[in-house]
Amino acid sequence: MLRPAGAGAAGEATPQPSVRNWLADPGVPIPAAATAVHGITTEAARQHGRPVVEVLDELATALVEHWQQGFPVVVFNAPFDLTLINAELRRHRLGSLEERLGGDPAPVVDPLVLDHALDRYRRGKRTLSAMTSVYGVPLLENAHTAEADVAMMLGVLEKMAAKYPGIGSMDAAELHRFQVDEHRKWAENFGSWLRSKGRRDDVSRSWPQE
Repeated sequence: MLRPAGAGAAGEATPQPSVRNWLADPGVPIPAAATAVHGITTEAARQHGRPVVEVLDELATALVEHWQQGFPVVVFNAPFDLTLINAELRRHRLGSLEERLGGDPAPVVDPLVLDHALDRYRRGKRTLSAMTSVYGVPLLENAHTAEADVAMMLGVLEKMAAKYPGIGSMDAAELHRFQVDEHRKWAENFGSWLRSKGRRDDVSRSWPQE
């Protein structure tokens, strides 16, 4: 079990999990290509969603409270989601995650970064759906919905920790620092490969945000 930053040994009492969902009306039409992935239409968002400003503020507040308790936030491909959330928070003048926390958003656990670090030479895609097969996690029929993706992501992380016990022995802060270093190594190697092919090296070295 992954321990909060600075926590004692695994096995201590932990809070019971709870589930929170948000649906925002972005105020603009949702592209058909996006609807094809997550199944949310413009009409559904307008009918059942809440104003994006309210949802953003609640989501950011929940994340910050989680971090302030020392718990990690698990995000698959964290630079995409966290950078997007921060961009929207700034656009709506709600205060970035850094401003709310008084520091960098941390700790974060990213199964994609860990997979690159722990199984560097494996061929094939590294999408969440692909990784369920690699780690023996059922691929849910409603993949790409928020609930299904979270369930699969946590399943992959659990199997990963069992396969690579070294990461399971780290607390959240140690694991965060490990991922910062490993992402930079991966980005340098990938950037070098792109340059060797005459392609532009635009790979961000920063993690968990770009």
